[in-house]
Formats: sequence, C-alpha cells, structure tokens
Amino acid sequence: MIHSLAADVQAFTSNVFLVEGDRTALVDVGNDFDILGRIDDHVDAIDAVVLTHTHPDHIGTLDTVLDAFDVDVWGYDPSHDAVDRELVDGETVAIGDGDYEIIHTPGHKNDHVCLYDPQEGIVFVGDLVFANGGFGRTDLEEGNRQQLIESITRLLDTLDDSLTELHPGHGPSVTTNPRQDVELALQAAKMR
Repeated sequence: MIHSLAADVQAFTSNVFLVEGDRTALVDVGNDFDILGRIDDHVDAIDAVVLTHTHPDHIGTLDTVLDAFDVDVWGYDPSHDAVDRELVDGETVAIGDGDYEIIHTPGHKNDHVCLYDPQEGIVFVGDLVFANGGFGRTDLEEGNRQQLIESITRLLDTLDDSLTELHPGHGPSVTTNPRQDVELALQAAKMR
C-alpha cells in the first residue's frame, strides 16, 4: 500500500510516499509540514527512509522523522550528512514488500535516483519526470540538461511493459499509461 502523505499540503515540499509492507518506508520526507501526524494516520512505525535526492524540499523534515523513529536513511551520496546507507546504482533496496532497482539518474541533482520494482510495476522518479511530460529543473546547482535527457532515456530503457504506477516528487501520481508520461518528458526535455 502506497500513501501520498503530502498530497494536499500547501507548503514548499516534495511528495512523500509511505510504502507499507515487510519493510515500511518513506520515499523522501518532504519539508514544512506535520509529517509525524501524517505517518501516524497510517502506521505506528517505519523501518527506513529512502531518498530520491537531497534537495531541501525532499529532506526538510528528516530531523523530525529521525527524532521519532530509529531508522537508517538510504541515499546515493554517502558523504551527505543525511545519508546513513548508500544506494548503489544497479543494486536493489527493499521498500514495502518490493525490491526496487536503484537507477542513478543525475541531471536535476548529482545524487538523484529512481527506484523501480518491475514485479509490482511501480517506479518512484523523484524530480526526474512528472505527470503529463514535465521534467526536473536543470537551472539549479548540479543541474545539467544533457545529463537529464540521458537519465530520462536510461529510465525509459529500464522500464518494461509491467509499469502501472509512476510516483513523482511533485504533482500527481500517474496510474494510466505512465510510460507515455516519461516519453513525453523526454520529448519536452529535448525541445527546450
């Protein structure tokens, strides 16, 4: 079960996904909202935090989460103060009941990853792509348009026909033909 904890929050925050299962985890923790109240609405505890990247809107409530739960924080860059455990490109990380492939996808930020479970057809894409062909900013520090295009291409090459759910770092999740939204993002990124 995946819950979008920040879907109706009116603040500078990313989406936050609570994934229930054998290893209940948060994918990103957002910023500037009552994350603990939102977690408590669904579960009593979490087992891990997995970060798509370390921009402030994705990690702002991390200290609050860590004060409440004794969990490891997984991220791509182990030198970042927020990261306890390294996500390694091509390996997997347990989230909920699934094993998610770690896909390093820089271009928006150097430590950006997507998380894909082909068994369940679910991908968490952070700020790489969004619904309706949107894509992550490349005008921030570490942003690089060509690298972003290469990362979207890599994601498309990894996704297969099992894809049924795409959960981005901002905006709505996509549950109808989500691969098409990734294809549109690639086209749009190449045009600008």
